[in-house]
Amino acid sequence: MKFSHATVWVLDQESAKAFYTEKLGFEVGTDITVGDESEGAGAGFRWLTVHAPGQPDVELILADTSNGHDAETTEQIRALVAKGALGPGVMNTDDCRKTYEELSARGVEFQQEPADRPYGVEAVFRDDSGNWFSLTQPKEYPPQS
Repeated sequence: MKFSHATVWVLDQESAKAFYTEKLGFEVGTDITVGDESEGAGAGFRWLTVHAPGQPDVELILADTSNGHDAETTEQIRALVAKGALGPGVMNTDDCRKTYEELSARGVEFQQEPADRPYGVEAVFRDDSGNWFSLTQPKEYPPQS
């Protein structure tokens, strides 16, 4: 078995779609509305996924914070996302400094510029919702298993 999807909670799906595709260069995997709200629980939500170019088998679900949650939980998740309390993961690159320059030129805001770390070169950025990601150039690229 293999990993196929990971959820990234976003404050606005349309804005997140633009950020991930236009600024990060990701591609849309799926963008559909599942049923309508009259069909009951789980219907009427937008299933929006993106993936890195050349890696369509691993998708990020850009999920609205209300998907599957009551109003109180939705607001708690929204507050954590907006605060920048959630770090969904690491994005690898073969040249962190070059990618940092490219993404910065596209308007991606970084919290940390590229720096040498024991595991490679790392920079940290936030998406338009507040989620933060490590952009990492591992010491050995691609990583050897």
